Amino acid sequence: MTENLIDLDSLRPLFQPRSVAILGASTDPLKIGGRPVAELLAKGYAGDIYPVNPKAAAEAETLQGLTVYANVRDIPGKVDLAICAVPGALAPQALDDCIEKGVGGVIMFTSGFAEIGGDGPAQQAAMAERAKQGGVRLMGPNCMGIVNFRTNAIATFHPVFANPIHPGPIGLVSQSGAFGGLSYTLAMERRQSFSYMLTTGNEADVDVADCLAFLADDPDTKVILLYMEGCRDGPKLIQALELARANRKPVVAIKLGRTSAGAAAAASHTAALAGEDAVIDAIFRQYGVYRAHSIEEFFSIGCAVAVSPLPKNDRIGMLTVSGGVGVLMADDAEGRGLDVATLPQGTQDKIREMVPFAGTNNPIDATGQVINDKTLLTRILALVLAEGDYGSFVCFQGSGGRNPESRDRLQQAWTEQRRAHPDTVFAAAGFSSDEFASAMEAMGIMDFEEPTHATRAIAALSRFGAYFAEARQTPTVAATAGDLPAGKLHEVAVLDLLRDAGLPMVDARLCTDGDGAAVTAGEIGYPVVLKIVSTDILHKTEIGGVALNLADEAAVRAAFADVTARAAVAVPDANIAGCLVAPMVGGGVEAILGVQNDPVFGPVVMFGLGGIFVEVLEDVTFRAAPFDVDEAHRMIREIKSYKILQGVRGQPAADVAALAQALSDLSLFAAAHGDRIASLDLNPFLVLPEGQGALALDAVLELR
Repeated sequence: MTENLIDLDSLRPLFQPRSVAILGASTDPLKIGGRPVAELLAKGYAGDIYPVNPKAAAEAETLQGLTVYANVRDIPGKVDLAICAVPGALAPQALDDCIEKGVGGVIMFTSGFAEIGGDGPAQQAAMAERAKQGGVRLMGPNCMGIVNFRTNAIATFHPVFANPIHPGPIGLVSQSGAFGGLSYTLAMERRQSFSYMLTTGNEADVDVADCLAFLADDPDTKVILLYMEGCRDGPKLIQALELARANRKPVVAIKLGRTSAGAAAAASHTAALAGEDAVIDAIFRQYGVYRAHSIEEFFSIGCAVAVSPLPKNDRIGMLTVSGGVGVLMADDAEGRGLDVATLPQGTQDKIREMVPFAGTNNPIDATGQVINDKTLLTRILALVLAEGDYGSFVCFQGSGGRNPESRDRLQQAWTEQRRAHPDTVFAAAGFSSDEFASAMEAMGIMDFEEPTHATRAIAALSRFGAYFAEARQTPTVAATAGDLPAGKLHEVAVLDLLRDAGLPMVDARLCTDGDGAAVTAGEIGYPVVLKIVSTDILHKTEIGGVALNLADEAAVRAAFADVTARAAVAVPDANIAGCLVAPMVGGGVEAILGVQNDPVFGPVVMFGLGGIFVEVLEDVTFRAAPFDVDEAHRMIREIKSYKILQGVRGQPAADVAALAQALSDLSLFAAAHGDRIASLDLNPFLVLPEGQGALALDAVLELR
């Protein structure tokens, strides 16, 4: 049973406080210690508010109209949340006072810890340990705080929240405090708002995974926006993403740092390619996260999910008043994997009865006749939706949503179609007034100025819908997997080990002399390959340590002598175990399977095709271990060279089913031994023609 890494109940005093103390509260409502007091009062927070400031308490009985206390311990009532806005030197004592008081959670605005280096990281770690021992959840330090939009619990100093706030369906978690404040402005510009805004700062305790899981469990949150600079606890993040999947909560993420940050191990293709960004990108794909690459895209997709249902299928219909825009949308939709399905012929005939020169395939071009016939666009819209069986539909209506002459008519038409098709995803594209866009979004209809942003959003919604519809299960890792042997293992030992684990490996046998190699070759069947076996020689071909296509006993004996002699010259101090003899296996498609032990996410499995596809194009994909066969199939289909496995230029299709099974089995092996494996490469891994299986011809295992 997987260990539960996230305690949601312990987070409730932080995010749903019934009482708030502000340590370092200021009489000035514009200062960092004064803003939370002022905004809690101004926004009508219903819980108890306790300002704490020893100097202010000595000078007056009140602060901003509230009773002020010299110490949080002096507060007579229960305190769920304490906001710590004191100078850095006073923060540890303030935390101790909160622990003694029995505060549920502390949000620490105070900076000057891990982010500055020096003694800062040690001081931060000490505070985190004290909070843990005292049963207090700590958010920050160096944190901008949180906002609960349902209860008006404004536990932040960001000035944007002096503006009016109202609750919405978007949950935001951000490692950047400034981005949290910016996000509220961006959401308001898009006529949306949040359920929660949670910023995590230095993450001494509470991190993005905690916040993500809390939002995934929150009934008022429909979609989660995640702004992430890094991750320090991969299994915990995965557990949070699994909860989001279980509760059908789409996650849209921006992850900074797209360049590779990992050092490559010389012996491993997998290690060379498994940089930090490649792994997090794979984790996002594996767990259905939409990764945005700009702030515009981040909010555009997030707001689309907040407004719209998910489509019932990936068929998209498009209606336009501009043929060129229709082609633009169709290109974008098909490029994003949507089905630009042709209208039934009978429906096309009916449209041509209205406009003989209309484009009727899909997209449907109503042409400039919409100027002469004011009802034409809405009549075609109703007809296509009634007969097209589209899961989603986009209408480019030019400036119709802004034009007073057409705005009301279009809004009425959309109202009628929403009633007739409550489960269809609708998007209007073009120029709209704020009033028109608001009315559309109130009906669950997305409104975009840029037409391809509409098709992009529908593709994202379609992907979320498909992800939630799939039965995804994480396989259980066998508790009886056993330990790996100690010390370095040569190739034959690795092949035997993996074969015993159920992976398909070539029949390679270790021979210690030429005569034994000749006998073994006869048992295996000619032709054979012979390779030097040594834990000290990783790149055998470079030293002449491989002999191919050996056709008889004499050739095997001669090859054994030559290979061992060359190895002795090239690497004089190498420990030579002998040579392996294995059958020459031909045909099929060469692939590479690998495992890299990521410092954050643990064992990660890599897949790609061999040769130029890995060496030059780096056409590979990753998954966190373990995963099932269905996930392996999705992984295989992700590589750009996937069509080669389907058979090209007269070549037969490869046994993709056997490949998928091997990838899943490898992931189970990696998960079972993740504490010991540094890296593992099966290269080449030969995928034979369909129905003939697959097998690894070579393996290199690096243990921790």
